Amino acid sequence: MVVAIFGIGLIGGSVAKDLRAANFCTEIIGVGRSEASNETALKLGLVDKIVTREAAIKLADLIILTVPVNSLINELKFVLDNIQSHQTVTDMGSTKGIVIDAIQHHPLRNRYVASHPMAGTENSGPNAAINNLFKDKICIICDKENSASDAVEQVESMYNTLGMRIKYMEAHQHDMHAAYVSHISHISSFVLAATVLEKEKDEEAILEMAGGGFESTVRLAKSSPEMWAPIFHQNKLYLLEVMDTYIEKMYHFRNLINKNKNEELLALMKEANEIRKILK
Repeated sequence: MVVAIFGIGLIGGSVAKDLRAANFCTEIIGVGRSEASNETALKLGLVDKIVTREAAIKLADLIILTVPVNSLINELKFVLDNIQSHQTVTDMGSTKGIVIDAIQHHPLRNRYVASHPMAGTENSGPNAAINNLFKDKICIICDKENSASDAVEQVESMYNTLGMRIKYMEAHQHDMHAAYVSHISHISSFVLAATVLEKEKDEEAILEMAGGGFESTVRLAKSSPEMWAPIFHQNKLYLLEVMDTYIEKMYHFRNLINKNKNEELLALMKEANEIRKILK
């Protein structure tokens, strides 16, 4: 089997590492717009060669799109316009509804399997690629009933090889849940980092006083803005709803502190502690 990966960054590169280690395919082809990233991917052995989109589509059995979400729809349409009915294409983007809606009536829609591996780090680029990034993490496959069974099986086989646990959801349901468990976490981290940088001008004081709690909370603020800003825009329908709820909770928390309502504050914090039962 020949696999083509469009976008050899953290996600695409990490996929390549694990698929190669597992002998999942005979060849891994890379497609990328950055010459520097392409050279790095080749140097690191993430891919066997870098080719054009057209050449990759002709050669590949499985095409994996790990490009930023703001270019994903155009890339997906291009691929679907040029593949044959025996080829499979999947993507690993963080938003699903807008992507699926855009290609819903394409004649080769059934060769596309919409997926989202819930894994990543705050780093980016081919140098950030690591082994076992996906191991024991969750992968969501959306609207699988609209994809050909053999295409779904091929993508499931890939995620099983990566060591992921597969769940199935409707696309817009996925986007709503992603807003709550992934996207709002990144926004909170970006906002906290911006707040600290605005109020605490002494960089040395930040370094000296920042403990593990602060570092873990703002870790996601080191993520690529170029990657995350389009995700926020694409999922704004659900994300704005989550943000409104988050802001309401923050104001409530503030008022309890301001009015010295210690028992109510303690009760709210104990309620939040219930997350321990879910995230063990």
